[in-house]
Order: sequence, then structure tokens, then C-alpha cells
Amino acid sequence: MNAMDLLKDLNPQQVKAVTTGTGPVLVLAGPGSGKTRVLTHRMAYLISVMGIRPYNILTVTFTNKAAREIDKRVRNLIPNDLQGILMGTFHSVCARILRYEAAHLPITANYVIYDDDDQLSVVKRSVRELNIDEKLYKPSSILNAISLLKNDMIRPEQMTIKSYKDGVVQKVFDRYQQVLISNNAVDFDDLLLYTARLLEEAPEVREKYARRFEHILVDEFQDTNIAQYTLLRHLAGENHNIYVVGDEDQSIYRWRGADYHNVERFEADFPGTTKILLEQNYRSTQTVLDAARAVIDRNRHRTPKALFTERGSGEKVHLYVARDDRQESEYICQKAAELINKLRFKAGEIAIMYRTNAQSRLLEEAFIKAAMKYKLVGAQRFYGRREVKDVIAYLRLVHNPSDEVSLARVINVPQRKIGDTTLQALMEYAHQLGVNAGTILLDLVQGPASAHWQYMSKGGVNRLADFGSRLQEWLELKGTLTITSLLQKMLEDVEYRQYIEDETEEGQDRWGNVEEVLRLAYEYEQQGMDAFLESLALVGDQDTIPDAPEAVTMLTLHAAKGLEFGAVFIYGVDEKVLPHSRSLDDPEELEEERRLFYVGITRAKDQLYLSRAEFRGGYGGMDTTDPSRFLEDIPRDLLKVEGQHRSYSSNGYGSYSRSNRQEKQEQYIWKSPPNTVPLKQPELRYKANTRVSHPSWGEGWVLESRIMDGDEVVDVSFDSIGLKRLLANLAGLTVIEKK
Repeated sequence: MNAMDLLKDLNPQQVKAVTTGTGPVLVLAGPGSGKTRVLTHRMAYLISVMGIRPYNILTVTFTNKAAREIDKRVRNLIPNDLQGILMGTFHSVCARILRYEAAHLPITANYVIYDDDDQLSVVKRSVRELNIDEKLYKPSSILNAISLLKNDMIRPEQMTIKSYKDGVVQKVFDRYQQVLISNNAVDFDDLLLYTARLLEEAPEVREKYARRFEHILVDEFQDTNIAQYTLLRHLAGENHNIYVVGDEDQSIYRWRGADYHNVERFEADFPGTTKILLEQNYRSTQTVLDAARAVIDRNRHRTPKALFTERGSGEKVHLYVARDDRQESEYICQKAAELINKLRFKAGEIAIMYRTNAQSRLLEEAFIKAAMKYKLVGAQRFYGRREVKDVIAYLRLVHNPSDEVSLARVINVPQRKIGDTTLQALMEYAHQLGVNAGTILLDLVQGPASAHWQYMSKGGVNRLADFGSRLQEWLELKGTLTITSLLQKMLEDVEYRQYIEDETEEGQDRWGNVEEVLRLAYEYEQQGMDAFLESLALVGDQDTIPDAPEAVTMLTLHAAKGLEFGAVFIYGVDEKVLPHSRSLDDPEELEEERRLFYVGITRAKDQLYLSRAEFRGGYGGMDTTDPSRFLEDIPRDLLKVEGQHRSYSSNGYGSYSRSNRQEKQEQYIWKSPPNTVPLKQPELRYKANTRVSHPSWGEGWVLESRIMDGDEVVDVSFDSIGLKRLLANLAGLTVIEKK
């Protein structure tokens, strides 16, 4: 394909973005401005016009769905052989590099990738082993903290300890990583972190890949975290031919480490960057774009974009104000049915978006009552179902016998009388010897001749040895059978079908899910078990959304990123819902909430519906609500308001202003009755996160201090004995001053 044919359907800015020269390029693409088209045409231009070999191109995305779409479009543009091009998600590309470079890592090439449930089980195990109270320090919270630290490329020993909780996270983080390595496993963050560190600390590896990848293209650049940005910077350090496409206004994943400031870092780290704006929108009407711009223009640290379209102004944005959230849900259901019945949209062209998953309950009830089909995105994923995880765990165990998480899942599934006590004894014994439980199991196959036989309980050792024999047989067959045949053999050996299919419709569905795993395995016969397990581990929620579902789609605003629909409903546009209550005291969080609303608005092609409720269900009753501050930014002439009108003028939103909200909030500020003198409470001497010393128990951290019956009561976690509750006047505590 020549350049003229390649560029004929592009607008002037898109042509500029596709044909710009070598060196660093930053393309800031507004929503619906043809970002994917520009990226794919750039790839085709590099190969067919500039003569770059596919082998020398790396393209990274954030979802498998985006990678597949880009691959399909490039192949449609240029029928040339694309053999050798490396394209995929950040995680899949890193997984491939790590398998090639395993000699530089603390794991071997047959490592397994732990999913969210696996990671949480390892954290829980680490918390128990460290004698930490799960009620005080939730494993899920600790796991989230570990993930954020990894995204920022911080090791346990590099943490800054500012509180007792930080110390807890550090200890669990350190133990968590030890368990992963002993299990020959990585989590999702490790895929990025190991690769970034490898490129940073191994010059020969960095130079090898920097020389290979003469051109690097990045999709959704605003969603990169520090680890991803670091590995990109190292890969591009040789040639500086890095081409990134993104939009700061659509950065909505700060909670999982994404840092839109990487856009600013890019321009600083790559001097002479060519910066190109894509502002013509091909998706939405001008009314939708004007509403979106009015919302996002209030954010700082962004490049302003004058979004425009040739699609015309379109209908006004509908704003429905319900009496309560149940009426709000029923309205959305009725309106969606009306749009379908009048043939304005197919069911698959309609989406309902909300801030949190919990909001879907009333919507689901309304749709069930109306007998309307819907698809709930973010419900239990196929790969999260019990039977699917069982089957995958069996396969992972054969692939990597060091994987104790998979071993713990299947060793008694189906039931073979190996209880928790026996399993725990096996694990503890293995750890005392510095090996993993799989090693002990395989050794027990020798029977009484095993050096470990006498250390296991008499009742459990035979059953452990039986399972070890099965495992050894499967390991021997691994090199001779295909993935599908091996998996079928394993399921037959343990009689899994008899276990899961119990003559009920649910049981039949469960076995149907197992057969689907077998079908998927068959597709990977040529690529092998590494590739199969990797694909299962890295599948995302968006990858499970059908291209054209014959039902209304319900999903969170976060899950809506990258999608588009003919008609979009945004449900629950109330203060403390959108924006979320936890964002109100943090300017950065509040700006992200605004970006989230902006992303939701710009998913709409033709029609946008916003809804809110005057009263919303709370704990034990109904709570009054305030309109979202974001509604105040949308000009009145863009809105058509329906429903309750107490807070709205007849021609649009407007009578409930920021000053109204502030005034209303001030009515609830607690004020002491006049002419009274409040009782003076004793002052606290020991505040939370203070380091203290005790005459007998040594040093510890103050967790909490409060006044009870006129005395100060202090909860202290001592390094030597754990938690103690003390009377401050009698404890003899000494505060350790910070140096």
C-alpha cells in the first residue's frame, strides 16, 4: 500500500500524526477522535512506507481486546507478513520477556501467574504466619498497599515507615514476596516490576531489547504507572523512537497506580517531543461534547482540547430527577424499553453506567420485574467460577509443582480425606526444611522408604502419598500428551465430572464450564502450556464483553473506558455518589472523579441520559441527597429536565448552586447551646502512631488512645509480645522521640 492510499480517509491532524518523523511523539487524542485508527495507520506507515521490519516494532496496549482490534486493523491495511511483530498488553509482553530472561530472575521460566484470589490467599497466609490480627489489618487492604508500592517500584526494605500500619505492611510485603518466590509464582504487578528492574539493572538485557525495538508504540499512555513508564523509558533509550497516544482527561485508574503525570514526564524525559492534538470527534453529537467539555474544563494539569464534530448538535441531554433511587431505576428501565420498542436503538446499543457495582441491585430488580434482558459487566467472571478455578489449579500444579496455592486448592477436591490439619502440617514441615510442599509430596511416593514418612501423621501420610503418586504420574505424562489430553486424563483420574455434575441444571452448567476450558485448551495445543496458562491469567473483564450483546449492558464507569454506545444512561449523579464521598477532601481524587464522569459522558454516540434521586437508600432508611457538583458545570441550555423539580428551574439545572450546598451543610455544624461551659476533658498524652517504650516489654507502637472514665487508656502493639491495653497513668510508658 502506498502512502496516498493509506492516508486518504484521514483528517489533516490524523495525517500529521501518522506521517510525523522519527523521534518521540506525543499524540493527545480526545474521546472518539480516531485514536486507534491513528495508531494502526502509524504502524502500517512504518512498515509499508518507512520500510521498518515488523520484528523491530513493539506495540503495547492495556487490554487484550484492544490488542486484537489493533492487530486486525493493521492486517486489513497491509496484507504483508507481520511475522515477528511483538504486540499485546503490557502484562503479556512482560510475561514473554521474563520467560526468555528467567536466568536473571529469582524464578524459573515455568512460573505461574497468581490472580487476585491467589494473591489474597498468600497475604492471608503471611498475616497468620506473622501473628498479625486480621481484624485490625485487613488482608485486602494490605494487598492493595503492596500493589501500589510495586507500581511505584518500591521494595519492602525501601519503604518509609511513618506509622505502625506501615510497619505491618512492610513485614507482610516481605513475607508475601518470599512466598511468591518459593512457589515459583508472580503476581500481575511483578510482571511489570521484574521487567522494569531487569531493564534498569541488567545493561546487556536492556541493550538487547532497545536494539530490537527500533519503534515503540503505546496505547492509552495516560494509564501507565511508574513501573510501566520506567520500562518504556529504558526500552526507548537507544533510539528515542517512542510514539505514545493518550488523553490526560481520560486517566481514571489512579487507585491502581496509573499516573497521568507521566504525560508531563514524557515531555521532560524526551526533549524535542512532537506534540499533536486530535480534536475532531467521530462518535458523539456536539451537545454531548459540549456537556463533556463543560465538566472537564474545570480540571487543572491538562491540555485544553476544542472537541468538535460534523454530526450536528443532536438532542439535549436528558436529566431525570427521581423521588428516590427505586423510582430512578424504574425510570431507566422504562426509558430503555421505550428506546428499544420505538426501534431507535437495539438493546446491545444501550448502556447503563454507575459509580460502584453495588448500585446495580435496584437496576437489576427493575429489569427482572420488566422481563428485560440485561448483561451485567463485572459480575462473577467465567474464570472466577469455582469449577473453572479448580481445573486451572490442577493444570498449574502439574506445570509448576512448587505452586502451593494451587496445591492447597485441589489436594482435597474432590474430597479425599486430606483435611486442613493434615495440609497445614505438610506445609509447616516443608517450610521448616526450606522446601515447598510439592517436593515433600513427591518424595512420599516412596512409601516408608521416604525420609519424610515418619514425620507425617499416620492417618494422613498414606493419603498424601496417594495424591503424590497421581501428581508424579501427571508430571511424567506432561511431556508426551497434549494440554487437552493431559487435562482430560487428570479430570478422569480424580472423577471430577462425577463430583461436579449432580443431576441438577446448575451441575450441568458447571460441567459445561469445564468443557469450555477444555475447548480453550485445544486452541493452545501448538503454543503450549506456558501460553495457555498465561492467557487465562491475563484475561480482563472487558475481554469478556461480547461485541454486540443482545441485551442492555450494565457496568461501572471504570469498566466503560474504551467502549461506546448509541444511548448511555449515567445513574446516580448525586453528591457523595458521583463524586464519591471519599474523594471530597482530596483535590486529586476529586479531579479523577470529574474525569470519570467525563469518560462516561463521552461514551454516548447519540443520546445521553443523566439521573439522580432526591432520596437514596442508606443504612436503615432513606437519606436525602444533593445534586452532584458536576451537574452545576453543564450549561442549562444543554439540558432537558424531567421528574422532580424542587432543585431545578424549568429550563434546566441551576437553582441549587455551590453556595446553596455550602449553606445547607453549614446548617448541620454542631454548635454548643448558649450560656453553657463544656466540661474540659483530659488531654491525650499518647497519640496514635507514636513510638513508645515500656520498662518490661520494650518498644512498640500506639494504635489508639482514648479517655474512659476520666483515665487515658492506650492500646499498644509491642514488638516482643503483641497487643496490650494499658492505663496510661500506671503503665510507665516513655515516648521515643523521632530522630
